[in-house]
Amino acid sequence: MTGPTIVALGDSLTQGYGLMEQDGFVPQLRAWLAENGVDEVRVVNAGVSGDTTAGGLSRVAWTLTPQVDAMIVALGGNDMLRGTDPAVTRANIDGILAEADKAGVQVLLVGMQAPGNYGPEYKRDFEAIWPDMAEKYDTLLAPSFFVGFGEDAELGQMQQYFQPDGIHPNAEGVEKVVEGLGPYVLELIARIPDTGD
Repeated sequence: MTGPTIVALGDSLTQGYGLMEQDGFVPQLRAWLAENGVDEVRVVNAGVSGDTTAGGLSRVAWTLTPQVDAMIVALGGNDMLRGTDPAVTRANIDGILAEADKAGVQVLLVGMQAPGNYGPEYKRDFEAIWPDMAEKYDTLLAPSFFVGFGEDAELGQMQQYFQPDGIHPNAEGVEKVVEGLGPYVLELIARIPDTGD
């Protein structure tokens, strides 16, 4: 019996930018799952550095092959960095989840917080996308890719977990990311219907 296949659709954070391959998000997630008794699962890295929600939407249909049972969607950071209109990001996430729905694929949607530098309206509209879409499509929702860092993590303490650019986590940082997201992925796996093969 082969276990389920999960695709991680994302940007450089998913892809493992600046890291040795084994230190990236997907390999560390695989290892974490194995340590937690799930070693029959296949996790596919569909992270593309610099990708936006528009990029994710353009490739989601061919990413969701019949072998795929579940998908982690971690996109939106590059939309935010570019100041993309939240309505555009919302429509793209909607489109990605509609494709997953059509393919009968379970989804873990990873939410995102916006900094205040685009103003309170942008922040409000952007951050509302993920809970709204999770509710619309009945997907699992993790509050953030960095949920493992805790809500009260001090920026000064955080720097040790990041590469010099201050955006991408280092190997230790990814370990904390995986510890935070791992339980959500276990829940995602539990939602996959048992095909009994």
